[in-house]
Amino acid sequence: MSKKDSRLQIDKDGEITRISFLDRNILEEANIQQIGDEIAQIIDQSPNPRLLINFAQVEHLSSAALGTLITINNKIRQKGGQLRLSNIDPQIYEVFVITKLNKLFQIHENLEQALKSFK
Repeated sequence: MSKKDSRLQIDKDGEITRISFLDRNILEEANIQQIGDEIAQIIDQSPNPRLLINFAQVEHLSSAALGTLITINNKIRQKGGQLRLSNIDPQIYEVFVITKLNKLFQIHENLEQALKSFK
């Protein structure tokens, strides 16, 4: 997958891979599949994946995107890795609360808090 086709901005911060979304709306099935594939590739390439997913740009998120996040979380846990989410819009966060996904994921208000939370 070429870099220009990516729907993500990926930065390494030491042991931690920071992922930000380029799209404001993560709603289309094809885009969600591509995002899931890109993140799965990152997880597969790391023996102990530590990912921080930044939602600062995101205004809308579909239920399929939430399903992809759960899959990503499971893959990371299987490898003994860690996942953090940050900068989730209050309206999107409400969906995490309603679906109880706020209990599954470690969600932080900002990048700094999320980075500090890694062990």
